[in-house]
Amino acid sequence: MELKYKQSLCMIAIASALIAPTIYAQEQQEEAEADAKPVERIQVTGSRISRTSMEGASQVEVIDRDRIEASGFNNLQQILERLPAAGVGTFSTQGNSQDTTANGAAAISLRGFGADSTLVLLNGRRIAVSSFAEGVANTFVDINSIPVTAIERIDILKDGASAIYGSDAVAGVVNIILRDDFDGVEVSASHGGTTGDASYEESTMSLVWGMAGEKSNTTIVLDYWKNTSIFGSEMGQFGNPDQRAQGGPDRRSSRGFPGSFILNGVEVADPNCPPDSLSGSRCVFDYGPYAQVFPAAERVGALIMSRRQLTNSVEAYIEIATQHNRSKAGGAATPLDADAGLYVRADHPNNPWNEYVDINFFRTVDAGSRLWDIESNTLRFVAGLRGDFNQWQWDTSVQKGRSSSMQTGGYGQGWVRTDFLQEQINLGNYNPFGGTINSPEVIEAITTTLVRRGESHLTALDANITGELFKFGDGYISMAAGVEYREEDVFDQPDDQFQRGLIFGTESVQAQAKRDQWAAYAEFLIPITYDLELTVAGRYDDYSDFGSTFNPQAKLLWRATDDLTFRASYGEGFRAPSLAQIGLGPSQVSTFFVDTYRCQDSGASCNELDYTIIFSGSDSLEAEDSSNYNLGVVWQLTSSLDMSVDYWSIKQDNKIDQNNYETVYAAECNNQNSTVCVRHDPLPGQRLGGLAELHNSYVNFASQKATGIDMSANYKMSLQKYGDLRFGIDWSYLQKFEKNNIDYSGEYEYPEHRWTARSEWSHGSLGVNLSLNYIGEFEDYQPPAQVEVSKTRMVDSQMLVDLQVRYNVTPALRLSVGASNLLDEKPPVAFNSATYGYASSVHNPRGRFIYSKVSYSF
Repeated sequence: MELKYKQSLCMIAIASALIAPTIYAQEQQEEAEADAKPVERIQVTGSRISRTSMEGASQVEVIDRDRIEASGFNNLQQILERLPAAGVGTFSTQGNSQDTTANGAAAISLRGFGADSTLVLLNGRRIAVSSFAEGVANTFVDINSIPVTAIERIDILKDGASAIYGSDAVAGVVNIILRDDFDGVEVSASHGGTTGDASYEESTMSLVWGMAGEKSNTTIVLDYWKNTSIFGSEMGQFGNPDQRAQGGPDRRSSRGFPGSFILNGVEVADPNCPPDSLSGSRCVFDYGPYAQVFPAAERVGALIMSRRQLTNSVEAYIEIATQHNRSKAGGAATPLDADAGLYVRADHPNNPWNEYVDINFFRTVDAGSRLWDIESNTLRFVAGLRGDFNQWQWDTSVQKGRSSSMQTGGYGQGWVRTDFLQEQINLGNYNPFGGTINSPEVIEAITTTLVRRGESHLTALDANITGELFKFGDGYISMAAGVEYREEDVFDQPDDQFQRGLIFGTESVQAQAKRDQWAAYAEFLIPITYDLELTVAGRYDDYSDFGSTFNPQAKLLWRATDDLTFRASYGEGFRAPSLAQIGLGPSQVSTFFVDTYRCQDSGASCNELDYTIIFSGSDSLEAEDSSNYNLGVVWQLTSSLDMSVDYWSIKQDNKIDQNNYETVYAAECNNQNSTVCVRHDPLPGQRLGGLAELHNSYVNFASQKATGIDMSANYKMSLQKYGDLRFGIDWSYLQKFEKNNIDYSGEYEYPEHRWTARSEWSHGSLGVNLSLNYIGEFEDYQPPAQVEVSKTRMVDSQMLVDLQVRYNVTPALRLSVGASNLLDEKPPVAFNSATYGYASSVHNPRGRFIYSKVSYSF
């Protein structure tokens, strides 16, 4: 505590040293500068130095307000998942189930390096991370906490930027700039739905109110979103885990209804198991119809942004944002296996064998599907002062942020306790045989309620200055410098009934950790000649848990002609171990694979079955290291046509990842006595018992390297009296994506080509927007050892067409109608790692979505 106190005092002292002289000098010169009109400078994402234009040496894609409106999307996740630079690790509420560890949330992953390697900022500042991590321990910012109505633009920096922003900016930065300086009132409402067999609807309403005065402005945004659900039962072939009819695998669950039992040391299926559900000695179950492909959700948000001029050169500002989200998640009824320790005595009135039997695999379908109600709340408060003096700008602020989440499961939502179930079996009240639907009174006696709670907190102080140092040649050397201090903590606690081993079949995650961190950085813009500028930056970060790191960056910008500009950058970066990875408690996930050793040894089931993997964290994790470079050219061919081409490379070493479960299995699971691969006692005549659980961990062992080419082009033309046309295309080619020296480009989830093309025609009050979104083909899933040595079937490419027509009835009233996925394209079929026959991490199964929107301003 004493060290933290001293560090806090140090930060405040440094901030005061940076800012106090500036404020003193301002007070002396305010009167002299009152009538001066300085050139407006802006800060571009990827640099702390304020400039007079958006042009910089980094590759930045800007999605402005007009482009957001033209997309027809009222959800940030829908906008960002269409980016060609988006990749593996981008996830959403699509596919939310009881087996997802971050229900109701969404994240963006650039270049496929993972959501934890993409830094998300709000107005250039960090946001409190979701308290519920995804994939057990991958920390991310929940972009569902940011309403689209409040967004002025989105800057996507496709370059590493740890020297500017610190940890997590490995693959890039998504900086969301909010609307402010608004004057007037804007109200809008929209509604839409799908046209196929799966019925889905979205509704939104929003209000933007702003009042501008001579020395102040206040903007308030209110936003409401609601969508209905789509269940697997509505998805046809894409809601069925048995894909044999399509040429794929059968992934129905071994936890069946009826079930399978151990009788006199031999596994036997329930005598009443339907023939089409009998797989060897097990009765398998189709859980597909119960999956929530798109869960119902409701979101309400409010933002207040206000600023006031205190003097001619000092301004105070505040930002207050709050969001309340509700959603659901769920899946099939509770699956049970031998780990539950359930049995049926010989004298049970329904026992068909009249002998003692152990329940091996069973599912309490009569208790109903498991359902979660999820609520999350975010709160963000920023207050600060900023000003300028003699072309120097300064800014200091304090921020508090919180993200809290709660999952609840109530009576009637399918949550079965094994001790309650065993009690009712012993009393002869519960019949586990023959697929029997037991009475409501008995079901009430075996079910329970559950609560999972999580919170994360962020406290941050920062101070920075930027301006021109001194004249150098024909220009000035500019500088930005600053200090930051941040405290973070995360807490994720499942219901104690999980920890006591009374709840089965649902992933259970727990984590608790905290840290503090301080940083100092500097950036210099050096005009070597009139046409050539060099930017160098460096940042020092010190963490209370894993230590310190320094990361440099250098960028060159050469204006070869008035129309041709070359750019290049090199930087080093890092990602600190997430709090969830450091503070992870025993956490369970389920994974489908074949227990090959037991299959070969005893002739037991050679089908893919779902097994439990238990992860634990480690306080010995080190930071990940990265390096990146970018070479690009921007060419303004004519006043109407411009294009850019960039070659990029990112390398990440010492990456924290889960040990490959296949590697752990190969090393440990041929040993009945292994403490890593835990097995049940073997049946008579067998050497290996059934696999109970596989223990795994997070370690610094992985490496990732990706290279590729980005191309962007924009063209506009006038049709004279017939209006104006605009065209644009953004294309990304993934040349290589190596993970642990295996190249995954063109393999499962890593298409080589992704592009988005858009066109807009406007004529007076009428406008039409057409966009094409293309995702290239890739090979179906193979185990890592087979990726480069064999070929498998190809997953087809996909083209989605979106169309929007808008009409300004009056200057204040606008009507829009449109369709996403106009041609109702289905996701391409994928088998080997896709439970329901498509790659859910790449393709969206929603189908054609028709919507209308009305906006009124006054």
